[in-house]
Amino acid sequence: MLPSVDQEYLRKRFPGFSVAVEEQMICVVLPGFPLPSGLPIERSDLLLRLSPGYPDVAPDMWWFDPPVLRGDGQPFPQTQVQEAHLGRNWQRWSRHFESGQWRPGADSLESYIALVQSELSKAQ
Repeated sequence: MLPSVDQEYLRKRFPGFSVAVEEQMICVVLPGFPLPSGLPIERSDLLLRLSPGYPDVAPDMWWFDPPVLRGDGQPFPQTQVQEAHLGRNWQRWSRHFESGQWRPGADSLESYIALVQSELSKAQ
């Protein structure tokens, strides 16, 4: 389901990860994803939903459960929507690549997760 480079990265960095297919999307769950300091919680499960065309098609958005809030307990911009996936309710982080930002053949889940981490650190 996932390219071998992604599987290898996930096994090394997130050994408890799981992969499932739901509504033709490849769903990758990273349990206990570490969050930057200063937030009300230290970890949250991260859901990545990848289209069937991945890795030629860029990932779009990500989801957390439990929800990740700012240090003051308020939601981050564009994270107020809750969606049901894999039998759970997830906080959707509406973030999108700009045209040409995703490089098929070069980018992978490692670079996408780096974007997630960057957005989390900027969002503080």
